[in-house]
Amino acid sequence: MIKINRKFWVIAGVVILLVISIGIFIYSNNLNSNKNLYQANRTSTTQNQTTNSNTLDDNNVEQHNNNSKKIEEQISTFSTKIYDHDSARQNNIALTCSRLNGTVVAKGETFSFTNTLGPSNQSKGYQKADILDNKGHKLKEYGGGNCQISSTLYNAVLAVPNLVVTERHEHSNYVPYIQKGKDAAVAYGSYDLKFRNDSENDIKILTSTDGATVTATLVSIK
Repeated sequence: MIKINRKFWVIAGVVILLVISIGIFIYSNNLNSNKNLYQANRTSTTQNQTTNSNTLDDNNVEQHNNNSKKIEEQISTFSTKIYDHDSARQNNIALTCSRLNGTVVAKGETFSFTNTLGPSNQSKGYQKADILDNKGHKLKEYGGGNCQISSTLYNAVLAVPNLVVTERHEHSNYVPYIQKGKDAAVAYGSYDLKFRNDSENDIKILTSTDGATVTATLVSIK
């Protein structure tokens, strides 16, 4: 009986040691796992902080860009009435207004009407409409109607002291849309309307037509 009890306690002792060893092993693994999880959490937090920092930087850049947006201020506008509603002339006026609209004249730069538009030919969509030759006779040429836009722009320019007209030509005969001496004839390669921007800011040219009038507006970009 005594021998049996010793054997029992020996086996029990071995089992207990085995259980303790297994427990220590499991505890050690859990500790390492928690440590890795903690490190992972720290890494994730750091990444989030970096992302948030980048987001803040992007917001600051966007705010800076918004603050640095230039201000546009209208400084002059002038309109003339369209008396000739010939479809070819209307086409040419609309086309030239569209091509000229949005042109920016930098400070110190000289604007040229004909160089900005180039030749008014059929390939650009222009049609033949009435023009005046140098003897005052009416004839039909591509781009007829452009002179009304140049004359309208000329009068808008006259209202701004720091815009200096360096070239301007009167028509060889009366034109109905503007008073005498306020017109500006243009013809690519011969007659041009030019002005120099002596202001402190760039100038944007806005031109439009509604079929009844032509309007030229000058905007200062600050």
